[in-house]
Amino acid sequence: MRVLLVGAGGVGTAATRIAARREFLTHMVVADYDLSRAEAAVAALQEHGERFSALRLDASDENAVRAALVEHRCDVLFNATDPRFVMPLFKAALAAGTHYLDMAMSLSEPHPTRPFEECGVKLGDKQFELADRWAESGRL
Repeated sequence: MRVLLVGAGGVGTAATRIAARREFLTHMVVADYDLSRAEAAVAALQEHGERFSALRLDASDENAVRAALVEHRCDVLFNATDPRFVMPLFKAALAAGTHYLDMAMSLSEPHPTRPFEECGVKLGDKQFELADRWAESGRL
């Protein structure tokens, strides 16, 4: 399995250490906006050979994320970033035909004109709007 991990902070780095112990993982691209963070996460796993590589990637750039998924032939996008980046990553994974995993959901938004009287966009609504497309793609 080939994985694009986006986010090399504390959570992402912890995920790399767990992934290193899993034989099903053939390669993980560790991506972060700050390349030095991705490189540090990979450097800590030198004993695992070429199974890990670092990449600078802007999680807000849906097209760049899709291109990275395709270029690195990833099966899964693992989102370990701030919830603000859920939607561009979620959409990039769908467009690239990869599976998607994260620890958050798309953010809520207040009602545009009556924020104290009416519900706006609820947590996860934007992702659930795409559920049928994900089901049709056969991806999780």
